[in-house]
Amino acid sequence: MARISSKSVLHKKISKELVRRVHKVLKNSYAPYSKITVGAALYCANGNIYTGCNVENGSYSLTMCAERIALYKALSEGEKSFFLLLLYSPEIKSILPCGACLQVLNEFAPEIVIVTMNQEKEFHFYPLKTLLTKPFKYSV
Repeated sequence: MARISSKSVLHKKISKELVRRVHKVLKNSYAPYSKITVGAALYCANGNIYTGCNVENGSYSLTMCAERIALYKALSEGEKSFFLLLLYSPEIKSILPCGACLQVLNEFAPEIVIVTMNQEKEFHFYPLKTLLTKPFKYSV
């Protein structure tokens, strides 16, 4: 975890730090089956950053995506408010979260913005609600 003071740091510096952290965590990705490495950096409302990378498993359903790892790390540290999630994969031009990740993000961060980055450091911004238009909701 790293901390950035959102009040004292310009948006550009925050972006550079998120990009740096995504590239750093990507090196820990374990993707022997898909050969697709993914890094994620979750920026919290209080300035904290949590990272995650994908970790595959021979029993493919036990694989964990980078997005959920970053989110679960943040939740396990008591974070409750999330601003954006930066995703990067050098193998995919503009990687988006899978359906499972979208559903989990909706439960804990329904207002989050998902940002994708390609190798040319071009960014695309997607409010979660545009990617998951009809989330599952549990009701009794």
